[in-house]
Amino acid sequence: MTSKVHLAADRKCRPLSFVLTAGQAADSPQFIPVLGRVRVRLPVGRPRTRPGAVAADKAYSSRGNRAYLRKRGIKAVIPEKKDQAANRKKKGSRGGRPVGHNADLYKERNTVERLINKLKAWRGIATRYDKSPESYLAGLHLRAAMIWTDDLLKAAN
Repeated sequence: MTSKVHLAADRKCRPLSFVLTAGQAADSPQFIPVLGRVRVRLPVGRPRTRPGAVAADKAYSSRGNRAYLRKRGIKAVIPEKKDQAANRKKKGSRGGRPVGHNADLYKERNTVERLINKLKAWRGIATRYDKSPESYLAGLHLRAAMIWTDDLLKAAN
């Protein structure tokens, strides 16, 4: 009945990838599929698929997600959940080190929230007129293309 959009954005509030799931689906398992769909084409060469850092909220804080980022050499800017910190501390020295967290980079996480507001500025997405997931995702891609085009036109002027 409901759906949830998981997305990645760059620092200029432009969409990089979308994953659409059922509304009751958890956030954390969608972290790797969203990052797997990121492709940034530069003027020369193959597309970039690995960002320098990823800022996400506590919902994406899991060992699996952190291990994935570590394996790919991506800096994780994800705060640790209180229950995860408590479990780590309860284990003592076997619990491992505290998670490093760059507060300055984390402040830029609001770019995702601003991108969602840009997407919802289009009435078809905000009111969810599309009934099928395929047509809703197509609308998201169309709106994303509009956002990228507007940004590129502003940069050219």
